[in-house]
Amino acid sequence: MSSPDFSPERLTLAQFAEKFRHEMVPVNSKFAYFSAAVHLGDEEIREYLTDPISALPPALTSHLPGVQVLLVPYLEKAYGKEKANGKSPASYVSFEKPADNRSTPCALHRVRTAEAVLAFAVKDEEIADYHYRFYHVLAELAADVWNLDMQEQFHRVIREELSGGVHGEVDEESWHSKQALLRRQTNMRRTTKAFRDYARQSFIDTLTLYLHGICCDIDIETGPRQLPSRYLRKRLTALQTLFPPPEGYVLFPEELQPK
Repeated sequence: MSSPDFSPERLTLAQFAEKFRHEMVPVNSKFAYFSAAVHLGDEEIREYLTDPISALPPALTSHLPGVQVLLVPYLEKAYGKEKANGKSPASYVSFEKPADNRSTPCALHRVRTAEAVLAFAVKDEEIADYHYRFYHVLAELAADVWNLDMQEQFHRVIREELSGGVHGEVDEESWHSKQALLRRQTNMRRTTKAFRDYARQSFIDTLTLYLHGICCDIDIETGPRQLPSRYLRKRLTALQTLFPPPEGYVLFPEELQPK
């Protein structure tokens, strides 16, 4: 697959997505992609698209909007007046490497309720990092559309942890959100804004780990902020009930069928 000719003009993510909308290549009925960063042979298509998309639970995919995946060289964050005026998107597609304080590895642009654009900077990036970011952005989308029954089931799990004083979280963002909640609130039965913010971020980070674990053989880093393994397993089991893996995929090693 050859790369098209690109003009040197600086395009926002929304402008870039619109410009190449008709060159999107379908992966399935929900996902399509366009690559402006790398030549995609069969192996690269499998690593960047087929494998991570095939591992998505059908019950989750059915709730997502149509997703356009853009693989671009670099993404540059807006700043100053661009960010303050409230009109410019949060990122630009760049073919030159931005300064470190302007660079961002991924971006989400919601085109309309039935469509979203996920952009990933893939120059100088490891495929494992790409997979993590791919699932993290999808988890953010899922957190916008999960229904009340799903929310309640996950809320029960984290309320039990909070009531029991369980230390730790899955990732940095949910850790900081949890600390903010604990500083403001003692009665964890109350559904306050702080609780909703924490529950949403905890869901995103846990779902990211769950999806990544279905697709890939990953290791969970231990540390003082890490949720203890038995509580982490309970969360993952709850998500497994809500979003069973597709046929042929498992989450836990003991679920593998003996040959």
